[in-house]
Amino acid sequence: MSNLSTKFPTDTWVKATWEDYIRAIEDSAYEKAKGYYYNGLLRIEMPPIGNDHASDHTVVIVTVGLLAAIKGIPVNGKDNCSYRKTGFQEAQPDLSYYIGENADVIPWGTGIINLDDYPSPDLVIEVANTSLADDKGEKRLLYEDLGVKEYWIVDVKNVQVIAFAIENGGSCRITESIVLPGLSIALLQEAFQRTRQMNQSQVVSWLLNQFQQ
Repeated sequence: MSNLSTKFPTDTWVKATWEDYIRAIEDSAYEKAKGYYYNGLLRIEMPPIGNDHASDHTVVIVTVGLLAAIKGIPVNGKDNCSYRKTGFQEAQPDLSYYIGENADVIPWGTGIINLDDYPSPDLVIEVANTSLADDKGEKRLLYEDLGVKEYWIVDVKNVQVIAFAIENGGSCRITESIVLPGLSIALLQEAFQRTRQMNQSQVVSWLLNQFQQ
């Protein structure tokens, strides 16, 4: 049963206190939702249930894992993990990765990752089907402030990957991944384009050939 007296609209930013945000995300009515808090605003985002978002989400996981295994890059991926700066910020990106020397920095048994105690993830990814404007806007600012090193937006409808390097509180577009050396953003985008004409096994075979060159 829901215990929140004030219901917040979903999939939009709403002015709220940190305490409002915590009550919202702990309410059973939003049990399956993702939560974001930034600059005195909360966003309760209902999970996508469609084929397109789910498929591209899977392709990202497979691509990063395959590249890391072939190139010997230590990675530790998180699916819908929560990152928190208590009282100020919280994000629950679709995907996130600790890479290289940070791969094993988060111990097993950790729930919400407290960024007062642990570093921010090296790579954050949002798969945008209906949330593209927000992913390019407010969430991008949030990840800049959290100190993420690299941020990708997978634009499902336009079959496009928009990638940013983040440094000194700002971000700029990149064509080659910084945290995953050897990964061209154009190649990643082509992988998504191929999924529209072939199954994922065929795309993985193509990626394997590209990464081994």
